[in-house]
Amino acid sequence: MEVTLPLEKMTIEEKLRLMESIWVDLAKPPDVVQSPVWHEEELAKRQARLERGETNFVDWQEAKERIRERAHANRSTQ
Repeated sequence: MEVTLPLEKMTIEEKLRLMESIWVDLAKPPDVVQSPVWHEEELAKRQARLERGETNFVDWQEAKERIRERAHANRSTQ
């Protein structure tokens, strides 16, 4: 479903009210907003890999650092 809004004609106040309405809708209780089937399947695959010892977790700070290093390496090779 595509929704086209006249954003360039809307005031800041109108845009903020629209954003607020969208946020309220997105913040509905989880039983109202269902996850797609593929999401549950992916979580099950990841849980199985974890139980088999094929993956592990890293600290969020470490993960961010790894991402930065990869991004920097990719920029260097371009």
